[in-house]
Amino acid sequence: MNRILTQCLLAASIAGFTAASAAQASNTLRMSHFWPDGSGINQEIFQAWADTVQEAAGGELQVENYPSQTLTRADQAYQGAVSGISDIAITAQGYTAGRFPLSQIVELPGVADTASQGACILQTLYDDGHIADEYDDTKVLFMFTTGPGYLHTVDNDIQSPSDLSGMRIRRPTAVAGEMLEQLGAQPVGMPAPDIYTSLQRGVIDGLSFPWEGMKVFRLNELANYHTQVPFYSLIFVATMNQRSFDRLSDEQQAAIEANMGMQWSEVAGRVFDGLDEAGKQEAEEAGHTIRVIDNPLEHDEWAGPLEAGIENYLSELEARGLDNARDVYEAAMAARDACPVEQS
Repeated sequence: MNRILTQCLLAASIAGFTAASAAQASNTLRMSHFWPDGSGINQEIFQAWADTVQEAAGGELQVENYPSQTLTRADQAYQGAVSGISDIAITAQGYTAGRFPLSQIVELPGVADTASQGACILQTLYDDGHIADEYDDTKVLFMFTTGPGYLHTVDNDIQSPSDLSGMRIRRPTAVAGEMLEQLGAQPVGMPAPDIYTSLQRGVIDGLSFPWEGMKVFRLNELANYHTQVPFYSLIFVATMNQRSFDRLSDEQQAAIEANMGMQWSEVAGRVFDGLDEAGKQEAEEAGHTIRVIDNPLEHDEWAGPLEAGIENYLSELEARGLDNARDVYEAAMAARDACPVEQS
């Protein structure tokens, strides 16, 4: 009898432990991204979002933060959210080549002047339904962009497009790569965390990056020349596995939905704008050479290649059957007029 009682108690204990573990799992969300743990982007955007959601849920929901590609690699992060490897993924759409072609129109030259403006434009396009179909396999939380991407090299002073001829330049996305090809460079694709070592070993001669990335990934330590020609922006999405969202309680879902959309796009835009300023200041204080090309679409040497890149990209989308590509581009430019350069 004692043995039977012991077995019953043990079974009850195991069942209780299993139920508690399941409850804990259902109340915990794993958030994956590639930015360094100690970066301002991680702390001021992603961890701040997690803390806000946890507070809104009254402590009944936990968000575990996995920075630095510790849960999924940058180029696998979106699919990781689709498949449930992570519950939440934050990544660049361009790391999944060809999957978000209409969204990447926001990356084209002349669309956004700052990260705040770019975030507002991208989120507006999503909210207005122009690009929403590209994300129908996840639940989008918010979108944002970098500020304009520039050219940074170790030894080469880039003053005109001809100076890029034959240079191996890291490109963040295929769209930016198209622009680099138009400018005469040889674009090389790789995730942001791999740039430092590649630049250090001479695998690449330089890179295209916003000032923010130069600071966050410590690339000002290696690059000595900077040409501030704004020829692209990089877009990002924070998104959630739909099944992970559906299993939450009504109260937990409400905590998530209260922290979606433009409000967090604006937070991200302000953080990226601040880091852009800090990244440029860091290079200035180090005595680096900085060339500034304002309004490249009106510049004698830079305008032609960049305008050709824009036209080529839109034409390629139309050739793929995306007949609304130019409508989305026009919507992006209309949103540009409505979105301030700096968010308050």
